[in-house]
Amino acid sequence: MVASLVDVFVGTLLPVLTIIAAGYILGQFRAVDVDPLNTVTLYVLLPALVLHSLLTTPLGGGAAIRLFAAIAVFTLVMLALAYGVGRALGVTGTALNALVLAAAFPNAGNFGIPVSEFAFGETGRTTAVLFVAAQQVVLYTFGVYVASSGRYTARGALAHVIRLPLLYVVALALLVNAAGLAPPTGGTAMETLALVGNASIPVFLIVLGLELAAADTAAAARQTAPAVALKLLVAPAVGIAVALAAGFEDPIVARTFALETAAPVAITPLVLLVEFAPEESGVSAPAYMSTTILLTTLGSVPVVTVLIALLRGGALL
Repeated sequence: MVASLVDVFVGTLLPVLTIIAAGYILGQFRAVDVDPLNTVTLYVLLPALVLHSLLTTPLGGGAAIRLFAAIAVFTLVMLALAYGVGRALGVTGTALNALVLAAAFPNAGNFGIPVSEFAFGETGRTTAVLFVAAQQVVLYTFGVYVASSGRYTARGALAHVIRLPLLYVVALALLVNAAGLAPPTGGTAMETLALVGNASIPVFLIVLGLELAAADTAAAARQTAPAVALKLLVAPAVGIAVALAAGFEDPIVARTFALETAAPVAITPLVLLVEFAPEESGVSAPAYMSTTILLTTLGSVPVVTVLIALLRGGALL
């Protein structure tokens, strides 16, 4: 069993952690502005990855719809659990908003896509990309609303969504596939798209390392314990339960879905809190979130290693 876990760690997580560490070390010694990298990733690299994955996906339309439904159920369950736990513990204000966002939204992109590809190959990557596409819609609507404590209107949230290329890329891919106009996989167009899209994976991980280097954990570490516990212990269990209930025909899709739900806290909620959260006394919402990102990223190493070993062995799904 120990040898199996070591093999999983070395073959799946170590390459990912090495690139994250490179970004972290760079952030420790050089002041790097991550905004341009985020912009390039969000508007060029990630759309290319999503478009290529959707045009070449082995998943049928029914499987994709079932995946989107499972993502919606998982998100709603985690939102409700986090809100209930937060209120029971007396968490209020922007700290409660940060707790809810941390628990409900895993880092399906920066962390999840590379790990899913290393763990489950092309189908794993495609499933992870679809997970990201669905999650981004929720994050840039409901997530904006939560991050701003309701100060941001639904109309304002929608304005942010329609400026993102991901929705248009998904729509374009659906239309092209429906019309049977997808370029040949080995052709120049698809090879170029793949080249640009594949560049998003190392950039994802470097940005994650840079963000972790900038995290201030001292003041917020104790307060983030509920969020860390929900993300590392409860979310994977909920993800496995939802995957079982969804009844995916392809076990690789089910296993990748469960793996994505076990990813550490996403970075996007931190970006939303920095931009929209009102100032409050005590530990700020961005500090709370950045601390949770760091702690869950570290804590996810043993959790995800064990989970991948169990999933590959067919012990869970």
